[in-house]
Parts: sequence; C-alpha cells; structure tokens
Amino acid sequence: MALAGLGLLLIFWSVPELGPTIKAARADGVSGVFTARELRCIQHPGHESCVWAGDFASGDGRVVRHDVELYGSERGTTAAGRTVEAVDTGRASRVYGPDGSGEWLFTTLLAVAGMVMVGVAARRAWR
Repeated sequence: MALAGLGLLLIFWSVPELGPTIKAARADGVSGVFTARELRCIQHPGHESCVWAGDFASGDGRVVRHDVELYGSERGTTAAGRTVEAVDTGRASRVYGPDGSGEWLFTTLLAVAGMVMVGVAARRAWR
C-alpha cells in the first residue's frame, strides 16, 4: 500500500510539470528578458547552491512576471540589475535561458517511476 501511495505521489508531482519541462527542453515559449534582482543561495556541507531571482518581461511587453527564478543560473551567471535573454514556458516559478533545459529527463523519470510503483502495487494486490 505504501508503494502505491508513493507512486501516486510521484505521478501527482511530475505529470503536471511534463508539458512545461518539455517546452523548456526546446526553449519553446514566450521570449523575453530576465532582469536579475536577487541571488538566492543555500549552503550545503562543502558547497553552495545559488539561483538568480528577478523579473521576466516578454519582448512585446505583454507578459511581465515578478519573483521568478532563472533555471540553471548560479552566482557567476549574471549580476543584480543585469538582463539576460530568457524564455517563459509556463512554469509557475521559473524561466529558462534561450538554450533550453535538460530538466525534462528527471521529470519524465519521476513520472515513469510513479507509474511503475503503482503497477507493481496493483499487481501484488490482485494476486
């Protein structure tokens, strides 16, 4: 039963993100610029993980989003107040660089793992 629950949880988390992450892989979305405002960092033993947060504005000015993160950015990517090209794929909290993202692979693996877990649990229950 726990296996099925974990599988359903993985499906619940990953499936809604499949479309936007596949769009991110192709850099398919609304093109514009990301203006860096704040570097957000988390300290881990032995290293630091950082991402830039800021504002996104589409090239035509129709789409403006505040407090989004630039996926894949780090301390040396940009500086506060600077702009870089970005693509809005529809993710709630992030935009992507013009070269796209490999994030779709992990999201797809989570969805598949969830489906396998549910399938194994269902098979065990029907024996």
